[in-house]
Amino acid sequence: MQFNWTNLILRATLTILTGVVCVTVVIAAPAKDTDAGREAFEKRCTGCHALDKVKVGPPLRGVYGRAAGTHPQFTYSDAVKNASVTWDESTLDRWLTDTESVIPDNDMTFRLNDPAERAKIIAYLKQLSGK
Repeated sequence: MQFNWTNLILRATLTILTGVVCVTVVIAAPAKDTDAGREAFEKRCTGCHALDKVKVGPPLRGVYGRAAGTHPQFTYSDAVKNASVTWDESTLDRWLTDTESVIPDNDMTFRLNDPAERAKIIAYLKQLSGK
């Protein structure tokens, strides 16, 4: 039986190309998701929030994983200061859907009905928090 070098080279080339395509897709997907999240954040949130400075609302960089009402530069309502809420995917999703359902009597009146847009914003905030 004779060894077929051409077949071996073809298989190795296809394996390498498949690996390159997979790595490219894995790297490109988070960048696209981050861009979509940043765009949604800028569209929906920056009227009242910035990432690193106080506006009408508290800075949101690092909000993911942080306890509600604890940013030292912002004056929160008593309801938010006294809430036992840590911002994660679930609480942020509920908050962006209906703030009153998470912390009644808070000062933020906002509703984002589109679950895909909420997910993009939450993923962006999570990524900014290094989580």
